[in-house]
Amino acid sequence: MQQTDTSSAAAAPARPPAPPTGLSPSRAGDFLTCPLLYRLRVIDRLPEPPSAAATRGTLVHAVLERLFDSPAAERTPERALGLLRPQWERLLGERPELGSLFPEDPDGAALTRWLADAEKLVAQWFRLEDPSRLHPVERELYVETALRSGLLLRGYIDRVDVAPTGEVRLVDYKTGRAPSRDFEGKAMFQMKFYALVVWRWKGVIPKRLQLVYLGGGGDVVSYDPDEADLLAVERKLQALWERITLAVATGDFPATRNRLCDWCDHRASCPEFGGTPPPYPLPLARTSDEDDPTGDPMSKES
Repeated sequence: MQQTDTSSAAAAPARPPAPPTGLSPSRAGDFLTCPLLYRLRVIDRLPEPPSAAATRGTLVHAVLERLFDSPAAERTPERALGLLRPQWERLLGERPELGSLFPEDPDGAALTRWLADAEKLVAQWFRLEDPSRLHPVERELYVETALRSGLLLRGYIDRVDVAPTGEVRLVDYKTGRAPSRDFEGKAMFQMKFYALVVWRWKGVIPKRLQLVYLGGGGDVVSYDPDEADLLAVERKLQALWERITLAVATGDFPATRNRLCDWCDHRASCPEFGGTPPPYPLPLARTSDEDDPTGDPMSKES
């Protein structure tokens, strides 16, 4: 990586179906959560309407990224809050469909409340980190690498810090609340994914992985990975890709009920809620029985 008006006018244009070409943390999470959701997003590429919560997250990320364009002494809360409206206008220009987020808001009150919620998240960040003391070497860094198996891993890292002594810290902003201890490992999986990509790409294991939660009371969760951690993640991703590859070949993407179903945009296509998925759009792998109409392995010449 994500809910609102589900009209087709609010959704992004449809793209033609295509097989997956690699893994990102979000799409890996989709398959682990619900294989059918993965299929509808990655293969069928069904459009999804914009979400107020996800768009607010995008806006806050953009503000925190742009703030570092300013000299350290000018990275103040006032400066950051002043970036919110211009960044919203920029997003709206790039993605006009976001205008559907507030379809019945003639006086702009809903938009004002939405921006106020974004302001709270930005203000929270200043209670967790001091941007005047941070000097990121990268922001919104796109990373990509291929494992020896050929599996392509990719994604965007919100911020990369490098200490004067050379240690690397990967940072990701989350606009939701910090998870409970029971779900903390699942949240950190994304960061271990990025650490693995950086290690295989640059040959350096990041010293620290850091999740900055802006929702609720705010929190910073850190983890220091080692080589054993990243090798375990690599094995898990390779096994996951093998499961995805098999599902692509067979078209078997079962729906899995989970706690996120209430917010899913694809319930109308989900058998768990009385829906029917669209016909599988990719060719299925032929089995040996299909190659031999008799289904008799002894009928083939030796």
